[in-house]
Amino acid sequence: MKAELIEYDALGLAKLIRDGEIKSSELVEMTIERIERVNPKVNAIIHKMYDEARALAQKWDKEISSGKRTDAIFGGVPFLLKDLMAEYGSAPLCGGSAAVQGYISPIDTEIVKRHKTAGLITVAKTNTPEFGFLPTTEPALFGPTINPWDPGIIPGGSSGGSAVAVATGIVPMAHGNDGGGSIRIPASCCGIWAE
Repeated sequence: MKAELIEYDALGLAKLIRDGEIKSSELVEMTIERIERVNPKVNAIIHKMYDEARALAQKWDKEISSGKRTDAIFGGVPFLLKDLMAEYGSAPLCGGSAAVQGYISPIDTEIVKRHKTAGLITVAKTNTPEFGFLPTTEPALFGPTINPWDPGIIPGGSSGGSAVAVATGIVPMAHGNDGGGSIRIPASCCGIWAE
């Protein structure tokens, strides 16, 4: 079944978890394994949150195994968070800039609270251009994210790390934000659907 999971979207994975066909912890471990295998080639992930992700997945596993039903639409599904304007309490946030490197978010911003309420498990944070200013993901701080289909083509920006992570099958869905094409450009460059 492991090989088939790449064909599922986030809703499909959530249903498998709810139905007891797979554990959230298994999906988190598969996501971590895929990050470790794929990311060195594409540089989409810049901050790993594995320990917290594993702990949250264990909580989901316990709830499901105890027969508790959840109305969280993405209950237990692995997810990636773009490292720009979305603060996740106790995680670094630098928006691709050395100017704020070392900053640790003291709170969850509203979007992160909503991700958590929906049941998403943030496994890592994705690369972004410095402060999201450019339509390509090449920050001096973390280096460029590579388009998985053609290294000679940019992955777009500013949600380039998230787009590449989805295009390579690390996760079926990742966070992005858009003020002037920051989701649409990477989705187009990486051949994925954006909403």
